[in-house]
Amino acid sequence: MGLYPEIEPYDHGMLDVGDGNLVYWETCGNPHGRPALVLHGGPGSRASPGLRRYFDPAAYRIVLLDQRGAGRSLPRASAPGTDMSVNTTAHLMADLELLRAHLGIERWLVWGVSWGSALGLRYAQTHPGAVTELVLTGVATGSDAEVALLTRGLGNIFPEAHERFLAELPPDERDGNLAAAYHRLLESPDLAVRERAARAWTDWETAIIPAPPGSVARFRDPEFRMGFARTVTHYWGNDHFLGDGNDEGVILRDAHLLTGIPGTLVQGSLDFGNLLGIVWRLHHAWPDSELVVVDEAGHDAGAAGDEALIAATDKYARGDTGV
Repeated sequence: MGLYPEIEPYDHGMLDVGDGNLVYWETCGNPHGRPALVLHGGPGSRASPGLRRYFDPAAYRIVLLDQRGAGRSLPRASAPGTDMSVNTTAHLMADLELLRAHLGIERWLVWGVSWGSALGLRYAQTHPGAVTELVLTGVATGSDAEVALLTRGLGNIFPEAHERFLAELPPDERDGNLAAAYHRLLESPDLAVRERAARAWTDWETAIIPAPPGSVARFRDPEFRMGFARTVTHYWGNDHFLGDGNDEGVILRDAHLLTGIPGTLVQGSLDFGNLLGIVWRLHHAWPDSELVVVDEAGHDAGAAGDEALIAATDKYARGDTGV
């Protein structure tokens, strides 16, 4: 089983979500099919054409969007004048509800990768009546523990790369919240400071999260690099705007709110996020979920992960919600 063939949108637009923001959206597949919402990673990435291919185009009405400030949405986070105070998890979830209403969709399957999985989980916890199923991969929950692991803890595994990562920060900023410290650099009025910080941040991400060549290549685009780094550090430096939780984070704390929503979690066994056991604990706190672990795979679960994701969307298209 491989990815479904490449397809093009049959409709697209720019949705005015307020705060001066226009969010790009597109729909693909069967206009009368089962609605499915696709949430990209980052935060600050974009909806790539490849994400359309995890769904049977004859069975699904596939909805993709570029989240605030990302991709084709306006204004872009790469522009220094863009107001990031109106780019939070609550704003993104409100955008999803506006888009759902705009498209006349009652309920939809939510598919998310990496940050998109955290956003999808919180959206389902907040708007359970709008979500039929969840299909998530490269699972993250946006907890402070995950941010600390990815910005500091992995320095023990990648010491040389981490030394370069710290070196870009002022000495008195190297002991606290590293994401917040980088975000302060990315808000500097000095373009050269912003550009160095964006490159240093994406160099660290490339070092710790091996990814397909196309994913790494996007960081060579200065505009994408700047917008991505600015958005990621904005979220990571502010608890992903999820509010106060316990040590495990808000999403894991509120896993009981997912009761009744079937879900599939596809996770590479070598994904560094597994070091905290969060995906395993989420699965066990959410009885309606199934966990598919892909051996010898990382954050990108590879071809075997693709097969598991497609098996999940095919299953839910058939109306099979058993786990």
